[in-house]
Amino acid sequence: METRPSAYIAGRWRSGVDSVDVHDSVDGSVIASVGMSGADDVDDAVRAARAAFAGWSATSVEERLAMLSALADGLSERAGDIAVSSAREVGSILAFGERVQAGLPVAVLRTTIEAMRSVGEERIGNSRVRGLPIGVVAAITPWNYPLYQVVAKLAPALAAGCTAVIKPPQQAPLTAYILVEELERAGVPAGVVNVVQGRGSVVGEALSSHPDVDFVSFTGSTGAGATIAQNAARNVTKVALELGGKSATIVTEDADLDLVIPAAVNGYLVNNGQTCAAMTRLVVPRRLLGEIEDRLVAATAERVVGDPRQSDTSVGPMVSAAQCRSVLDYIRDGMNSSRLLLGGTDRPAELTGGHFVMPTIFSEVDPDARIAQEEIFGPVLVIHAVEGEDEAVAVANNSQYGLSGSVWTSDPEHGARLARRMRTGQVAVNGGAFNPAAPFGGFKQSGYGRELGRYGINEYLEPQSVQMP
Repeated sequence: METRPSAYIAGRWRSGVDSVDVHDSVDGSVIASVGMSGADDVDDAVRAARAAFAGWSATSVEERLAMLSALADGLSERAGDIAVSSAREVGSILAFGERVQAGLPVAVLRTTIEAMRSVGEERIGNSRVRGLPIGVVAAITPWNYPLYQVVAKLAPALAAGCTAVIKPPQQAPLTAYILVEELERAGVPAGVVNVVQGRGSVVGEALSSHPDVDFVSFTGSTGAGATIAQNAARNVTKVALELGGKSATIVTEDADLDLVIPAAVNGYLVNNGQTCAAMTRLVVPRRLLGEIEDRLVAATAERVVGDPRQSDTSVGPMVSAAQCRSVLDYIRDGMNSSRLLLGGTDRPAELTGGHFVMPTIFSEVDPDARIAQEEIFGPVLVIHAVEGEDEAVAVANNSQYGLSGSVWTSDPEHGARLARRMRTGQVAVNGGAFNPAAPFGGFKQSGYGRELGRYGINEYLEPQSVQMP
């Protein structure tokens, strides 16, 4: 078992006031003991970031981008370590871990570097307008994509000339140590990036309410995001929130089901369903309901649920026993209100020792039902049958969330028009690939602000107008 320190402040690690155990997602065994920080550590970390800000913000853009490029190279070399860590902590299968948990942070660094090269001074009449780094950034991140979520905040912050204090997730804190090692190798000066491990009720609270923090970027639950926004408001601190989702896929009458079915299965099982932008609602023409049900069940039944470190596994466990219980509670509720097609609360005997939930599909679900409205964060899909595209759009928009969505149709331009009617931050038409250079964020209770690419960098820059004679 590994024993890890609690905080990295001004280039040095320190021990915590206490510690928590990190558990293996497969069998619940303890794999590490991680120190937990207190409010005093947060004060020291913010102070270190503030002290480093003047020097870091004065470096040239090219110097900063060179360090980000070196960081990208270092993380790329550590892809295997990152994938294994995400399998143990989160339950991500190894192939997904290498491609997404390790690969996406590298892609974000590289696209941020390219986007930052286009940032410069603008002339508006007699004014020179330029973005200045906002200052000290607090980055509070979730457990489902532990490295990516940090890098999505850290890359634009560092590129813009900001310094940072990172609070990694308590359930999946181990990739933060890999990140620090690679930051040091890349030559990022001490104090520019600080890490404070700890509980949200202590460290998250202290960071979001700290008077010397200039910007809080948070990814997590809607409830926690609302609390963070309230804390920050007392100091009139800027906040960006990327929160929950309950994303819908609209299937039109003329869609190619040979493409729809595998995409729908991948959409709700991505990272074992532990994804805020997972496509967990499927809105289909009633005429096609029976065929889609049969094909979805058959395609899902082919997926192998098991140890994420085994090469034949395609669906791993939940991150923790608590998350497993939460998902099973939703499934029990669905079994009382909707038609179960596949899965449920039972699981094979060989999987009873871990945090496993079998892929589960419900059909003809009331759009207002709990399983259709609340974010389950597990491998659960709900199907809604509708008459016509107007009803399909209405059902898709019948949500407190608006993070993502998708459309399947024979005509991509028609799909784009349908996408414009969906009140959500991003929509994929006919399987359009995720773009790490495009803005990511949500409508409604999915939050506000944007991450990634040029839009993400803008969050870390304050525009200043200099009026010339």
